[in-house]
Amino acid sequence: MVLSMYKIIRKDRILAMYQINFSEPVYVHFIGIGGISMSGLAQILISAGFTVSGSDAKRSPLTIRLEEMGAKIGYPQSEENITDDIDLVVYTAAISEDNPEYAAAVHKNMPMMTRAALWGQIMKNYKIPIAVSGTHGKTTTTSMISEVLLAADTDPTLSIGGILKSISGNIRIGKSEYFVTEACEYTNSFLSFFPRISIILNIEEDHLDFFKDINDIRNSFRKFAELLPEDGTLIINGNIDSLSEITEGLKCQVISFGNDKSKYSYTDASYDEMGRASYTLLENGTATMRVSLGVVGEHNILNSLAVIALGDILGLDRGTVLNTLAGFHGTDRRFELKGTLGGITIFDDYAHHPTEITATLKAAAKYPHKRIWCVFQPHTYTRTKAFLKDFAKALSLADHVILTDIYAAREKNTIGISSLDLKAELDSLGTECEYFKSFDAVENFLLENCIDGDLLITMGAGDVVKIGENLLGA
Repeated sequence: MVLSMYKIIRKDRILAMYQINFSEPVYVHFIGIGGISMSGLAQILISAGFTVSGSDAKRSPLTIRLEEMGAKIGYPQSEENITDDIDLVVYTAAISEDNPEYAAAVHKNMPMMTRAALWGQIMKNYKIPIAVSGTHGKTTTTSMISEVLLAADTDPTLSIGGILKSISGNIRIGKSEYFVTEACEYTNSFLSFFPRISIILNIEEDHLDFFKDINDIRNSFRKFAELLPEDGTLIINGNIDSLSEITEGLKCQVISFGNDKSKYSYTDASYDEMGRASYTLLENGTATMRVSLGVVGEHNILNSLAVIALGDILGLDRGTVLNTLAGFHGTDRRFELKGTLGGITIFDDYAHHPTEITATLKAAAKYPHKRIWCVFQPHTYTRTKAFLKDFAKALSLADHVILTDIYAAREKNTIGISSLDLKAELDSLGTECEYFKSFDAVENFLLENCIDGDLLITMGAGDVVKIGENLLGA
């Protein structure tokens, strides 16, 4: 216990004292370099002239790209990767103190920094750093913003939590004053950031393996809002409960969207034959123009309002913003059309929280279909237990549900929860539900039971996407 506490104290001391000088590139090693965010950081540093190495469990398209850029990457993680010439070691919240590389860096007394702290230091190098936060919708909204800034020829630097086809990845390195990134609340990572404009899309319970409860989460978002300077701006969803607790007393400008008390809201929402939304934009309650989106669902209407608000703050041409929103068709794993098989339309979606599942299945209901099949892979044991009944209620919007085993991610099952517990809840609601232990069994069942005209969604933050891809022969 004494040693563990010593490590924590010393780690915080190193975090506080080490500052990167981007005019003097050094040698940085990333533990877990293949993650979507870590790989993006590595790309930015390589482009700035830093020497970069890293490690991961296995080679992936992201690590291959980094190797092509000049990074030296070891597989798997090993203390031998921590060489004496490394100037800084960067790690994520998922890295435990008994990780061999983390332990080796501690033993060598090397400077160490969290992923979030490094993002924060990078943000300081831009005049207009924009951070997109919220329990849901960060990747889609960040992608919308990215497309708008690209269409407006602002040459931004972008960091997205998913793959955006227009930039062929999750990172774009520009040369302008604009920097856009997602800001995740997990482990309070976003409190290491230095934004000038922040967006809060929503605040709900999640990550209860870290946060105590919703009040603890709200407190973190309040601290995140307080990071903004006096000349900064907070764009926030007016539907958030007790909104004043988040915004009252802030020194920055506050602009709200979403409801009739907000500066930006909407009315007369409608959906075309493919479920794509359109609405009348209201500004301070006055109808101004019709907005059409290239993506489905009411949740994306709210996301687009935040983007329109940001465009106005930045002084972007409104026509450019609206045209870009109309042409935006989403990012990978966000109600992504994967293909068709025998008349069965196959989508994939990253939804792993009851609110996200509800939004996705409601959007799917507006898409042409006979029956909706949802193959759901629960993500983490703590989340599954915390939202068991809410998951069942959300999934019951599908006609048929198929469950796979829980995707453990960073956790071990110390609480005795399984997908069979979720199946029991769905059975009690009268929803047709099956559970299979293997993906092969799921695929065989779908091939035998799905018919022409059905809509199939693979759903979850793990590797459930493989099921649809396997069916399509991808």
